Amino acid sequence: MASSRDRQRKLARAKLDRQLARRASRTRRRRQIQAGVGAAVVLALIVAGSAWALGAFDEGPEKNTAAEDVCIWTPQDATANTNLKDVGTPATTGLPTTGTRAMTVTTNQGAPITAELDLASAPCAGASIAHLASRGFYDNATCHEITAEGALRCGDPSGTGLGGPTYSFYDENVPVQPEASPSASPAPGQPPAYPKGTVAMMANPPGANGGQFLVFFKDFNPAKPVYPVIGKVTGGLDVITKIGALPTVDNGSGAKVKPKTDVVIQSLTVGEPTTAPAATAPASGAPAASPNAG
Repeated sequence: MASSRDRQRKLARAKLDRQLARRASRTRRRRQIQAGVGAAVVLALIVAGSAWALGAFDEGPEKNTAAEDVCIWTPQDATANTNLKDVGTPATTGLPTTGTRAMTVTTNQGAPITAELDLASAPCAGASIAHLASRGFYDNATCHEITAEGALRCGDPSGTGLGGPTYSFYDENVPVQPEASPSASPAPGQPPAYPKGTVAMMANPPGANGGQFLVFFKDFNPAKPVYPVIGKVTGGLDVITKIGALPTVDNGSGAKVKPKTDVVIQSLTVGEPTTAPAATAPASGAPAASPNAG
């Protein structure tokens, strides 16, 4: 009996030893797996950190796409304002933001008026006028107002002051005049905000620019400038000055600002962008040399 019990004990002991061995083996494998996973995690963190440091996670394409979005065109409701004219919308990307574009305005009042649109300071205005000109938006429209500020107001096919395209865009390049004189004459020693020959946008309401623009035939220096400057006259300033001297009549709303003789834009064209610097408005009534036709 004793030998039988001894044999059973030995068998039980052997079974326990095998169980302990298997348990120890599993424990070792588990620890090896855990160690391997830990090492992999550490390696992955090192690789990720290196990639981040090298800029692999920079959102380059998205940033580049955003940088190309030069202008935002806000839709306007033509059913609410029947004076608006739908000629499509300019592009928002790939627009030139340096150099100038030549603008030529031919009216029924004499030689063509030429100007340079400043693309660096007002790229959206340049893009908008070029787009509208390419669609014939300005053809046969009148310059319907000679303003009290000394400017010819043009660019509204409806002739009401309420017209424009079916989009608007924000102000660009509004002059800063912290010490401007409230009169139309510049303060001593200070250039006017709008020198004679300045081309500026005219928005109605302010800040919602469309197609209307001003061409100043005399210096204007308000206490608070509101018109975005978009370019300078380079030729035909004498024509603008002559138009500014035309008699005016009531425009139908009690303001005596409508030219008694119609001033009609027969054509308005905009040339291709050029890298030449923007022209300076002539100091006198004589026109500057005309730019090359574009």
